[in-house]
Amino acid sequence: QYRTALRAAQAAGDRRGEAGMLDELGLLQQLTGDYPDAAATLTQAIELFGELGDKPDQAYALNHLGLVYGHTSDFRATIDCHQQALELALAAGDKLAEAVSLTGLGMGLLMTGAYPASIENYQQALSLFRGLGSTFDEADALTELGFAWRLTGDYAAALAHEREALELWRQLGDRLGQAWALDELGRVHQETGEYSAAAACLEEALELHRDLGSGHGEIVALNNLGELATRTSAPEKASEIHREALAKAIELGAPAEQARALAGLGRSQLAGDKLEAARNLREALAIYQRIG
Repeated sequence: QYRTALRAAQAAGDRRGEAGMLDELGLLQQLTGDYPDAAATLTQAIELFGELGDKPDQAYALNHLGLVYGHTSDFRATIDCHQQALELALAAGDKLAEAVSLTGLGMGLLMTGAYPASIENYQQALSLFRGLGSTFDEADALTELGFAWRLTGDYAAALAHEREALELWRQLGDRLGQAWALDELGRVHQETGEYSAAAACLEEALELHRDLGSGHGEIVALNNLGELATRTSAPEKASEIHREALAKAIELGAPAEQARALAGLGRSQLAGDKLEAARNLREALAIYQRIG
């Protein structure tokens, strides 16, 4: 459908329509895990929006490209994309594009360990979204903020943000948003020792990701469940789940989740095949070192 609309815009010489279709197609490719094609498509959209002098839409396309780089663990490129998008949004005076850019920048900073700067960006974005009445983006920012608070060890703040996000996603009827919030809720419950609650959240998240064809989300949910199985002394189950996650991460080209699956697999094997466990842990470390 998107390709048909793209061809029609190109045939009609509608360059703005062509750029819009490229952006939408690239975003769809990103959501389904087709990262190389998504990057190429979005780069075309960015160039075309730039030629048209359309700063807000160029900013949105750059933010979408930043998501692609995030999924492929190129976090420096992620930060660069979102920083460029933020500068364009500020130049255009577009508050929504500014807030979306701040959210993306928050994720890039979070993944490079700059937690205070990340949280500051997310909080600025959340304030802007609330002022604009953009409930979808507010829910997204709350989900990301919960993730950030979990990484800092503030589980009470993480739980509060994820519960608020989940409620908004349910009001919106957005199942993918619900899946990501449930992923995070499950991980918070795991960290606080509430294993039954963690399992319920993570299993629901996995089902949603699979139903929606969210390949990256499925890998994340599998790794979450594998780590929970290890935590609850079920190493064989953990190994099985992490092997499935590893195969899918390799297929989609998601190195951070590939490393996470290898690390989880290695930890689940420590009580048994220690040589195999060491091999998997070393391979995970090598990937982490490569992607920074």
